Amino acid sequence: MNALPDSDIATVYVLAQDLAENDTLCAQLTDAGLRARGLTSAAAFLASERSVGPACLVLDADLGAPSGGLLLQDALIDLQDPIPVVLITDRADVTTSVRGMKAGAVDYLTKPMPEGVLLSAVGAALALDRQRLGRERASTDVIERAQRLSQREREVMALVAAGRMNKHIADELGISEVTVKIHRGNAMRKMEARSFADLVIMAHKLGMTSPALYHGGIGRNRRELA
Repeated sequence: MNALPDSDIATVYVLAQDLAENDTLCAQLTDAGLRARGLTSAAAFLASERSVGPACLVLDADLGAPSGGLLLQDALIDLQDPIPVVLITDRADVTTSVRGMKAGAVDYLTKPMPEGVLLSAVGAALALDRQRLGRERASTDVIERAQRLSQREREVMALVAAGRMNKHIADELGISEVTVKIHRGNAMRKMEARSFADLVIMAHKLGMTSPALYHGGIGRNRRELA
């Protein structure tokens, strides 16, 4: 059986100061078929090279000091690091749990944790990261497809997204309706749009909501070749 590409392998980073606890958590995750990497300090995590593919962070809320893990969580937000966080703690502290959840933690678990509870929380966190990566890949694909378009196809796509009818687009660009239909069809083919609505959605994702963004000589009644 072929191995999965690195981009499809999930990685769980475990950040707990106690080495024995770190090893135990990593072993549980590895036994469940996940790739686990144990670290013992916020600095080590921030300096580490991330694996590609979906990931999450199991973080001790009291790393190094009371609420030390929450400070790392705040730092990740400041860095716009999207990695989902599962917080773990020795104490059921309402204030700490509320703060962690408000900062976006996927779950807040109190030790000792049944193995199934940890795996469930990690599974939810990895699912969120897979969704994020899927959205990013989709956006990248749309951008790459848009680069295939000619200037005229971009203009037609922008005008279509702005709600113009074919005859109005033809008048705006100074070309025939037949030529508009050809460019619109080419745009749909190159963008791999399954429907007219799909093409419009892509145009909005690309910011092509105003024909002025793709001016390229747009001018009413300016007759020219396609």
